[in-house]
Amino acid sequence: MADSIDELRTKLAQSCRILALTGLLRDTLGHVSARIPGTDEMLVRCRGREESGLLFTEEEDIRRVGFDGKGPDLEDRFNPPGELPIHSEIFRARREVGAVVHAHPPGAVMCGLGGVKFRPMLGAFDSGQSLKLVTDGIPVYPRAVLIRNRELAAEMLAAMGDRTVCLLQGHGITVTGSSVEEATVRAIAFETFCRMTWQLELAGKKAPEMSPEDIAQDLRTYQNQTPARDWRYYVRLLEYRRPIGMDPFGIEDMTPA
Repeated sequence: MADSIDELRTKLAQSCRILALTGLLRDTLGHVSARIPGTDEMLVRCRGREESGLLFTEEEDIRRVGFDGKGPDLEDRFNPPGELPIHSEIFRARREVGAVVHAHPPGAVMCGLGGVKFRPMLGAFDSGQSLKLVTDGIPVYPRAVLIRNRELAAEMLAAMGDRTVCLLQGHGITVTGSSVEEATVRAIAFETFCRMTWQLELAGKKAPEMSPEDIAQDLRTYQNQTPARDWRYYVRLLEYRRPIGMDPFGIEDMTPA
């Protein structure tokens, strides 16, 4: 059963806080959206007059707008993100997409700027989430420009194709999912993979190739996974006040709220 508007609004606010807490969104930059089924409208994280940043997103910051970025829900108090075409053009072109994350995670940006080649190296580590992304292929949009109009969004979509993740070189990432939960968990999995890849590159190391047998086994495991378990974990993580640092191997200094 599809989420109600209020449920979607709550999940989008949680997603913004989760992505900020895990380091994918910083200060006031980045946005998450969800398609409103059966309409040419979306819910999207907007900026208010007294913007306090993604880590402090509340349901009030999630506004209903048309694919043109207009609508009475803005109430002359909120502005949709300047890069709204990222969301609207994906929703127009790909009916299977229910949610979009656009973020500027440092690990992905560093890998893009460094021309790092992604290789299958993590399987059981994250139940095959990053393995599925890498074996499908990570497309790169080779421009660092702000995607503020439909023409640039069409360029990005052409680079992205039917993939669920696109690396925007010198800019960030665009991640899609059938739900807010899926897009959020997928974005975190990709950033974790990027951070570990970058750490290996810094150390001058090269991860061994996974065998075709192990790849096939872990991809079968991934097919049976849903984002629900990971999503519940990240929602619970919101009970803690201190953001997770850049360390991809653990959580430091978590203090209960």
